[in-house]
Amino acid sequence: MATSDEIKSLGQYMLSVSKDERLEGLDAVIEAISRGAVRIQKTVESGALGRWLGSTGKTNVHGEDVQTLDEIGSRVFEEELLATGRVGALGSEEVETVIKEAGSSGRDFVVMMDPIDGSSNIDVAISIGSIFGIWRHTGKYNEDILKPGNQLVAASYTIYGSSTVMVVATKNHVSSFTLDPRNDTFWLTTRDLKLPTDGAYYSVNEGYFSRWSRNMQDAVTNLRNSLSLRYVGSLVADFHRNLLKGGIFLYPADDSSPSGKLRLMYEANPLSFIIEQAGGSSSTGKIRMMDVIPDSLHQRTPIIIGNSDLVDGIVSVLNRS
Repeated sequence: MATSDEIKSLGQYMLSVSKDERLEGLDAVIEAISRGAVRIQKTVESGALGRWLGSTGKTNVHGEDVQTLDEIGSRVFEEELLATGRVGALGSEEVETVIKEAGSSGRDFVVMMDPIDGSSNIDVAISIGSIFGIWRHTGKYNEDILKPGNQLVAASYTIYGSSTVMVVATKNHVSSFTLDPRNDTFWLTTRDLKLPTDGAYYSVNEGYFSRWSRNMQDAVTNLRNSLSLRYVGSLVADFHRNLLKGGIFLYPADDSSPSGKLRLMYEANPLSFIIEQAGGSSSTGKIRMMDVIPDSLHQRTPIIIGNSDLVDGIVSVLNRS
């Protein structure tokens, strides 16, 4: 926890971080995300009273039902991020192609986002979130938009739950901020967050057990014998719990999704960056997640993410002959 003399607003914290010339302008991007998060939180807390629950009747680029809040979230964060003048290109789970800002070649950052993660849980009042990956911008599409996670300069997520918490990671630092709804300000509550040494939980949808490879079935069976299962079905919620308490999250490939289910650019890479800065690791089951060379904006991937010893144990079982 931050001590009384360390408590500062997100804006104050980011000003100190952005003194590094490599991160100049990052404060504006993170603050834009925080403003968007406040707008989303106000929408979320109104629930059915706000008449935003349910599906729009549309499908997104992935063939998934678009919830009303998905549409709202994508629009809100697009407005906030492009208004900074610092974002040259923006990728979203809900938009088929990259959004490029006019005159973008002089702008500082590329942002990839899942504006509303866990939207299938919206109608039942379970925690949902927003995820962001932030890269430097060069103005060249293939070299710029489709960069591997090892070139990320920052990542962030917000979880809308019993409280609204925003986690921000830069190189070697992960800090969390809690929203004070009285003044719509995020305040630093945990500085330099690190994973606990011992993992307590594993998170995976065991309903897909029969679809996994035999090695993956064996790996999960091993986890059952040593850890407690906790699975919400909202990626940010499961990840956030494991980050604070220690553990591992898995979304493996299966018979129906041989390339995996989660999106590399705006789910797997940002969370992998965060977990590595907190002392953990992330893998596809074959290689380090952030070393994957992306070939498309909406590329999917399997993911194994959490405490390094747990991740290494799963990868070892997966790759046995």
